[in-house]
Amino acid sequence: NPREPQGAAALLPAGWDAGPTAGAASSIPAARVPPLLPSPALVRTCHAMNRSTHLAQLASASEPFDLLIIGGGATGLGTAVDAAARGHRVALLERDDFAKGTSSRSTKLVHGGVRYLRQGNISLVLEALRERGRLARNAPHLVRDLAFVIPSYSWWEGPFYGIGMKVYDQLAGKLGLAPSRLLSRAETIAQIPTVETDGLIGGVIYHDGQFDDSRLAINLAQTADERGATVVNHCEVTGLLKERGLVAGVQARDRLTGREFEVRARGVINATGVFVDQIRRHDEPSVAPLVAVSQGIHLVLPK
Repeated sequence: NPREPQGAAALLPAGWDAGPTAGAASSIPAARVPPLLPSPALVRTCHAMNRSTHLAQLASASEPFDLLIIGGGATGLGTAVDAAARGHRVALLERDDFAKGTSSRSTKLVHGGVRYLRQGNISLVLEALRERGRLARNAPHLVRDLAFVIPSYSWWEGPFYGIGMKVYDQLAGKLGLAPSRLLSRAETIAQIPTVETDGLIGGVIYHDGQFDDSRLAINLAQTADERGATVVNHCEVTGLLKERGLVAGVQARDRLTGREFEVRARGVINATGVFVDQIRRHDEPSVAPLVAVSQGIHLVLPK
């Protein structure tokens, strides 16, 4: 499980939404917020991750690693933890720093997917709620309860969303957070002072999770290290090694010193996210891209 290093700084709450608008679900501080720091029982003294030691292990390895993972984001680090926990010899290389890319640019929400419930995708909601609960249980220093309010402007919206959120609560089971409930008009205004009051009937409050994504990645790196994995940041893959037509490792360069070396492995995993095609071109320069990079924004406008 991810664990907190002794003496780590407190998890600071992320900024709240600047101002809710009519008909939009709004985030508010939950009534019961878990401590931002782990309890003393959760804080454990751990050996520090030593980059120089790990680099030496990579460069001097006499036997191939079982797995070499390219990419130090959530997927790569999670794969390293899983493989190392199963007893494999694991190495991980990250070109920049851990969680440099998408893994530090998430919504900061760990949720079950209310919109998927409305679409009827129950299996996806169940899976997401289980993962939300497991993360809250395994890393209580990183996950906090966050309440959301859905204002109601029609007579049917209260029962509709109220029943829907109760189903959401039930699907979470023992891994659920605080229960949802209906709010009166006055309670809704008290929770969201800037809400549009014209035609407001009431609202529904429900709970999901908020987490620190980049800090979770660091804890995953620490856990992989504790399990015996060799994890190195600022180490770029510059080419692939091949034997009999199969990938057998990588050529790497320490971006801090410029030193180049080879790392051999029985299996190589490309976990570089939006940069996946850059690694694929080391194998075949003319390969068709798998990923088209895009960025989305949300605009919330009054009706």
